[in-house]
Amino acid sequence: MTAPLSEQTIAIVKATAPALQAHGVAITTRMYERLFVNEEVKDLFDQAAQESGEQPRRLAAAILAYAQNVDKLQNLTGPVQRMVQRHVETGVKAEHYPYVAEALLPAIRDVLGEEAATDEVLAAWGEAYWFLADILIGKEAEAYAELETA
Repeated sequence: MTAPLSEQTIAIVKATAPALQAHGVAITTRMYERLFVNEEVKDLFDQAAQESGEQPRRLAAAILAYAQNVDKLQNLTGPVQRMVQRHVETGVKAEHYPYVAEALLPAIRDVLGEEAATDEVLAAWGEAYWFLADILIGKEAEAYAELETA
């Protein structure tokens, strides 16, 4: 079981919600630019959804919802389950999560700048990212196991 998020992390993540609402698509667009340097990871994604902007918009909305509900994760049960299903359909595995973290956190700073995306903010988002990633990885492992036994 993943350790709960610290109160400080929850406060920082919630405080970033307005910036994510204003700049979320720019952040996720930049994140995908960083992420797709790795062709293996790029191949996991529907490039038409990238080019149309659908995927960056979808991820920006998911990140914003997470920031707004980081202290009441029960509100995200449905979206998390849909994300798990989509990840299993597209072959996302636990080993892909570090690539996303390595692209997302610098993308936040790229877009918001160092004054807004301080080391403290990025550390909080790193903790929050891995907290959610651990939940997704666990649920995806269960889903993959169910597929194997079916």
